[in-house]
Amino acid sequence: MSETKVFLLPDLGEGLTEAELVNWLVAVGDEIRVDQPIAEVETAKSMVEVPSPYAGTFAVLHGEPGQTLDVGKPLISVTPVGATGADAVAAGRATADDAAVAAETYREEEKAGSGNVLIGYGTPGGHGVARRTRAPKRSVAATVSGASAAEKAADELLLTRTRVPGKLGAVISPLVRRMARDHGVDLGELQGSGASGLIMRRDVEAVIKPAPVLERPAVEPAGPAAPAVSSDIDSRTGLGITGRTAVRGVRKAVAANMSRSRSEIPEATVWVDVDATALVELRAALKKADPHHTPGLLAFIARFVTAGLKKFPELNTRIVTTEDTTGGASQEIVAFDGVNLGFAAQTDRGLMVPSVRNADKLSARELDAEIRRLTAVVREGKATPAELGSGTFTLNNYGVFGVDGSAAIINHPEAGILGVGRIIDKPWVVNGELAVRKVTELTLTFDHRVCDGGTAGGFLRFVADAIENPGSALADM
Repeated sequence: MSETKVFLLPDLGEGLTEAELVNWLVAVGDEIRVDQPIAEVETAKSMVEVPSPYAGTFAVLHGEPGQTLDVGKPLISVTPVGATGADAVAAGRATADDAAVAAETYREEEKAGSGNVLIGYGTPGGHGVARRTRAPKRSVAATVSGASAAEKAADELLLTRTRVPGKLGAVISPLVRRMARDHGVDLGELQGSGASGLIMRRDVEAVIKPAPVLERPAVEPAGPAAPAVSSDIDSRTGLGITGRTAVRGVRKAVAANMSRSRSEIPEATVWVDVDATALVELRAALKKADPHHTPGLLAFIARFVTAGLKKFPELNTRIVTTEDTTGGASQEIVAFDGVNLGFAAQTDRGLMVPSVRNADKLSARELDAEIRRLTAVVREGKATPAELGSGTFTLNNYGVFGVDGSAAIINHPEAGILGVGRIIDKPWVVNGELAVRKVTELTLTFDHRVCDGGTAGGFLRFVADAIENPGSALADM
């Protein structure tokens, strides 16, 4: 019998530990070639097409659309070209037992930096001595040594009773079969809710723990406007629950990053009101002269920010914790030769922070072009992990939401974030006289471990002065 190959979900970049399966691009029984896209998965950072490293016939698809899969766990099983139909069915049984061994092998290769996890991606290193990609048969046997012969026979019987004609077993997961066996559930009587009648864990759980039925009052409220009785009541408030949304994908990543930022970074916030009239007028004059190639206001501010970070480099750093030879932890401030300027962009998938690499070397016009390009890329869900995870400082324009200020949360592990509020007409004293000016608020949140208030205030004042006198500032940049 030809040996079935198990392909594990690889690290898709930046150390991500999971991904959501969006869509299968193939089906069981399809013939595939090496590097052919087999699935679309959504990580916390982007949408990715995963290619197959093997050629052959699909034997098992480990997951269904909407399911979150862990890195290092089985994604597909492929029967090499030339295997018989019986081989493919038998391979479907063996795959579950091989998964634990294959996952362990994957983790070992990750440590060694094999570079062969995913075509087009790879792990750190990518060189060195080749390693076994499959454990010896005795290791596979060891993983099931604890199961009795009776359990194995019962498991095989369940698999046979739930087989779909012309397809693999309707119960693929050994966890589902074990759960059914332990609770006395007859899988042969269940109709699976998965693709092609696949019996899922939720189907067995529904039989084991049926949903509670809430009794209606004996006497219904009178009148045509009587409220409906909710089928799901919150125990704390007594109110009906209208919906439940799983925290996953981008929202899960944002939540984890913000929580980590608040728990690890001792942040402080400073702010200042700025007269942006001169900057608004400068841009208006440039747009009149060249309507199609005028940078946006955010690009000008980005240029001032990168110049400010050169003058106050403490804010363009991050804190790194390392373990010494004695097991103790020590911290160091890591500084960078250049600025990768992140900017917050609202998308249908949530808040994303792409970064303009080497932003300190770009003009305002070049910054504008790159900001527009990256905004389009993240809204299409096609940003790469490098574009989303390489920032050293973040610029957040929340003025587009019609608000004046915000004590923003630092984008961990960076050391600072500058927020820009809306630009509105306000009374302002100019040369001792009251006038109506275009005013905005700048808010800087910074990591107090990397610098003190004097540095933060100096940087904020530098950017504010550049906005108020953009002509002279740009001439010196």
